[in-house]
Amino acid sequence: MFNLNDPRWGKDDGTNGQQSNNNQDPNRRPGSGGPPDLDELWRDFNRKLNGLFGKKRGSGNGGSTPPQRPDLYPSAKGMGVGVIILVVIGVLGWLSSGFFIVQEGQQAAVTRFGKLAYITDAGFHWRLPYPFEADEIVNVSQVRSVEVGRGGEVKATGLPESAMLTEDENIVDVRFAVQYRIDNVVDYLYNNRSPDDAVSQAAETAVREVVGNKTLDYVLYEGREQVASDVQVLTQKILDRYKTGIIITTVTLQNVQPPEQVQAAFDDAIKAGQDRERLKNEAQAYANNVIPRAQGTASRLIQDAEAYKAQVVAQAQGDTSRFDQILQQYEKAPQVTRERMYLQTMQDILSSVSKVMVDSRNNNNLLYMPLDKLLQQSAGKAPTSATAAPAAPTTVPTLPAASVGTAPATADSSASAPDGTAPSSSRTSRDTLRERNFQ
Repeated sequence: MFNLNDPRWGKDDGTNGQQSNNNQDPNRRPGSGGPPDLDELWRDFNRKLNGLFGKKRGSGNGGSTPPQRPDLYPSAKGMGVGVIILVVIGVLGWLSSGFFIVQEGQQAAVTRFGKLAYITDAGFHWRLPYPFEADEIVNVSQVRSVEVGRGGEVKATGLPESAMLTEDENIVDVRFAVQYRIDNVVDYLYNNRSPDDAVSQAAETAVREVVGNKTLDYVLYEGREQVASDVQVLTQKILDRYKTGIIITTVTLQNVQPPEQVQAAFDDAIKAGQDRERLKNEAQAYANNVIPRAQGTASRLIQDAEAYKAQVVAQAQGDTSRFDQILQQYEKAPQVTRERMYLQTMQDILSSVSKVMVDSRNNNNLLYMPLDKLLQQSAGKAPTSATAAPAAPTTVPTLPAASVGTAPATADSSASAPDGTAPSSSRTSRDTLRERNFQ
């Protein structure tokens, strides 16, 4: 029989030699240059499949194998074994689809027929393949961020979404960012449809409530950090109420400013506040410079006063002690004590006098003139004597010629002149002067 794919279709059959050769070699591909025969390919496949599964041809006499017509289809046994192998390979591939890897910082929720079965941590795991079980991996260590106030304008009011009303009925534009992470995988996956959108909505609700309870100046200037802290606490409370499994880590106020219509006036107010702070800093620097110096001066004056006090007290105590000693000596010998005190006083007074007056009537006495000391005193006082008052003339005591132990003559700073009116007795006059001084 001829096949439509036979290259000899429609050619002359007179070539008996070629036909006989083809009958002798049924496995020979007809036509060397034509397309392959599909039947020939199918027969080759069947022969290889039968040889693979151990199908042997029957042996005739003498062990020779007579030529047989190749099978057009594989045997039932070979097909069964092939199907089993394919099924085994498919089952192994299906079971291997249950292996999954959870990276560090991630958790996986495994569901069985759509219901949560268990939670796994990082590592290599296996579950029942689909459709029995499925897994969903969530990154719990990643810090996620959402920005609030970046939307467009609200058609009803014509103001941006970031515009908020303060307690003193002013409008302020607040834009901020919220950073959060997943704390509970089960709550995050199964308690809310869109937990990320819930974070944005809860943060916007919280900031409107916080700003609505504060004044404009508080939100713009001194209370920005406190506002961010209050927004974080209130947002966390809202998310916990809905059991979203999310923890708010940080709330950052990115932009807080008044509306554009009054921006220029607020800029002037901000500049004035900056000038105020600058002047305060300069005043504080001046105070830091002046106060320590004033404190040092006050401390020095206090120390000087204490030293002067100690000096005066010590001097007074010394004078008191000396007076007590003199008093004791005076009580023992009043006359001798008065004499000694008088002589000491006159010595202190006359030691600084540069002028000497001599009584020429007493020619019997020997007069001692310390000219060398007088010249030294005059030379030392010469620079300052021009403006000083002239010293009062005095008389020096004279030593009597007969007796060396006699008391010196009367001397007075008022300069008694030799006018012939001498006292009758020098001792009486000296005693009278001493008593007058002690009185």
